[in-house]
Amino acid sequence: MHTFLRALKSRTATALTVGLLTLAPTALVATDAHADVSGSICQSSLPSQADDTLNEIANGGPFPFSQDGVVFQNREGVLPGESYGYYHEYTVVTPNSPTRGARRIITGSGDQEDYYTSDHYASFYLIDFTC
Repeated sequence: MHTFLRALKSRTATALTVGLLTLAPTALVATDAHADVSGSICQSSLPSQADDTLNEIANGGPFPFSQDGVVFQNREGVLPGESYGYYHEYTVVTPNSPTRGARRIITGSGDQEDYYTSDHYASFYLIDFTC
């Protein structure tokens, strides 16, 4: 059901596969930060809580945290450069965490792309909804 709801948002991305590594066309490395877009990740490889978050996004909420949906400013400069307000962030619940934890989904405007980070912006993966 989670996959079906998310598939309704119809996301596509062309990727380049080199050996066992799949690189998204938006992959780039930050020069002054430790973060980078690390390629792509299959939606099916994400933790189940990420599917919950993706479904909440697809349905427009409700979201578990008041910070969900706020503008992600891309201060690290890792994601492709876009104007302010293009990216938004959403919490991926971390079981047994007393805080929001470090896991997030970052969305681009117009349903163009979604990124996943499990380490609070140290690395990003473009979510591939086709695998």
